[in-house]
Amino acid sequence: MRRILWLLLAILTAILVALALDTDDGTIAGLSRLDLTSLLIKVVLLLFVGALALLFFRDRLSQAIEALAVWLVIALVLAVGYTYRFELQAVAERVLAELVPGRAVTRGRTVEIARGGGGNFSVMAEVNGARVALVLDTGASSVVLTQEAAKAAGLPLELLNYSVNIDTANGRARAAPVTLDRLAVGGIIERAVPALIAQPGQLRTNLLGMSYLNRLESWEVRGERLIMRGHP
Repeated sequence: MRRILWLLLAILTAILVALALDTDDGTIAGLSRLDLTSLLIKVVLLLFVGALALLFFRDRLSQAIEALAVWLVIALVLAVGYTYRFELQAVAERVLAELVPGRAVTRGRTVEIARGGGGNFSVMAEVNGARVALVLDTGASSVVLTQEAAKAAGLPLELLNYSVNIDTANGRARAAPVTLDRLAVGGIIERAVPALIAQPGQLRTNLLGMSYLNRLESWEVRGERLIMRGHP
């Protein structure tokens, strides 16, 4: 414990010397008062933890050193994780996009979606605030929703007029034209998007068609990824 006392005394002496070096520009030894205060708090906390470790493990020095090493590694991992938190978040999003079909990875104005196991691009979107799964269909001239998706999006089903002919996997069917207030895929948001709602039982899958894709600055299928870019 005597060594710790001598160390504390040395630190106090250093503080006094730093105060003596106080300059007119508000800095102390080249550090602002706020930075110096933060540094001193960290040093005091480190000494306090070290003193507690020595106090509890004074008869077991090897265990004390091992415990100190573990805490230093934990502190280093946390510091590195905090420093690179944005990069780690981007990596985590890409991993989730590979594991969760339809999950979009947004980087600025660009959204990327990995191809699903069935070979299609399943796209998780928000239609008027409701989460809706759509399948990319470049042969569809419009976004097409099922009755269930339209109901979830709050569209007035009782007022629909099924006046448009469409081709589905079940053959020819009729659909009702609507305008979606908001259709968002990742960070790309489009408003007042023309869409169609298929008659009940005529469509199993919601389709992400050209009425949305044509509004983008660009889009392409590159290998196993769908890349969409929104306007600035």
